[in-house]
Amino acid sequence: MVKRLLPAVAVLMSVSLGEAHAACDKMDKVTAAWLPIMQTTAYYVALEEKLFEKACIEVDSVKMESPNQIIDALVADRADFGPPGAAAGIAMIAESKFPGKFKIFGLQGGSNAAKRINDGLIVKDDNDTIKSFKDLKGKTLGHVPGIQWRTISRYMVRAAGLDPDKDVKFVDLAVALQVPAVIGGTVDATLSLEPVGSIAAASGKAKRAETNPAEVLIAEPFYSGASILTTKFLKERPDVAKRVVKVIDEATDLVNADFNKYKVAIPKYTAIKPEQLDLLAQPYLRGFKDINDTDIKSYQALVDVFTKEGVLPGPVNVKDKILTEAELGN
Repeated sequence: MVKRLLPAVAVLMSVSLGEAHAACDKMDKVTAAWLPIMQTTAYYVALEEKLFEKACIEVDSVKMESPNQIIDALVADRADFGPPGAAAGIAMIAESKFPGKFKIFGLQGGSNAAKRINDGLIVKDDNDTIKSFKDLKGKTLGHVPGIQWRTISRYMVRAAGLDPDKDVKFVDLAVALQVPAVIGGTVDATLSLEPVGSIAAASGKAKRAETNPAEVLIAEPFYSGASILTTKFLKERPDVAKRVVKVIDEATDLVNADFNKYKVAIPKYTAIKPEQLDLLAQPYLRGFKDINDTDIKSYQALVDVFTKEGVLPGPVNVKDKILTEAELGN
């Protein structure tokens, strides 16, 4: 009986897939460069729910190991867009060097008010001497590789009353290496993005000494991630770009409405294990249609950190970099 049913099932599946593709005259190819962090959750859901396929888009999904790599790929036109979780600060550094290169169509981070965790100061579980950044004098602090989190880390140390040039040693650490480095003693602490804090808590060997320190010292809410389109993609293929924005917005709405349902996709794309899902902190995600003045003000606060730290040569008005309805053709 089973053997007789199998061909029928195969036919039904074939018909279903055929109908899905028949709705598209063609599949438009786009390249996405992404980072395996919690801020990217809406992108994972878009892939798992086949929202791109439904929008007649075929995605070449390129996983990166650091925020810099995403922006480098966008600058070089090796990628058309950076899904949620692309580096919001580095994007503006690149914009200062290549004006008009990007448009921001979403923001991601954390919020103490909304109880959404984005970042944490991670230490070994039995370390009771480091409770905040002011306790890092003479210590080693790991962070996500690249200029964005190096700059944020330096700013946080300075805000705590220490000299980042003399009092703390900074170390670039890939996301997957941060908890092992803390547990093994390679570094004394890390300033880490989710899901590192959740992985630390799950290990029983590391912990969050501080939760959402950037939300306290830089902005509330705090956005270190962004969804980014290249202007070349927007100008040369506006219809496809518009569909990408709508897909990410739809996926963002799904995640925000029912994180517990959609978080099951996360282990496929990050270092989180299925048995650790209950420990995960929900990210604070803002789609294109939701971005408001408060969000822009918070993003501006992040970019101002880069100016204060001398990474940006002068002020940048982030409002000018946010995608508008008119530019999207709505």
